[in-house]
Amino acid sequence: MDIIFILSSIIFNLSVSIVYIATKLDKMGLLRIAGAIVILLIIPFTITLIGYIKEKEEMKIIISLVIILFYLLLELLLDYILLIQFRDILAFHIPYIIVFYAAAFCMLGVTFDKNRKMGFVVLTTFGILIGCLVYMYLG
Repeated sequence: MDIIFILSSIIFNLSVSIVYIATKLDKMGLLRIAGAIVILLIIPFTITLIGYIKEKEEMKIIISLVIILFYLLLELLLDYILLIQFRDILAFHIPYIIVFYAAAFCMLGVTFDKNRKMGFVVLTTFGILIGCLVYMYLG
């Protein structure tokens, strides 16, 4: 289960990074593909959650996965089902940002708990994500 979780976390960070760059460059095709990859991560994170529950993993790991899945399902609901432009509505966008970073930090925490070396890999991809976010908002 650990490798599925860690690889999914890396893919998440890199896919969100691509979303930010595609948004900046107005590349809608690339944005759709990267966004779909993020949403499809519901599958491996759900598999990991079920596996960790069967293995009687620590509660902090289970809760972390629930937070990650809550974020991914929220993203699916707002961006793909309801098609709400919630990023333009501050009352929706701020809680969304909080849930996003909670999920991202859960990915970091669980990865460091499972494999310290891979924790630094996930941290590096999270740094790339933050760099792409800054790039998206520059000029």
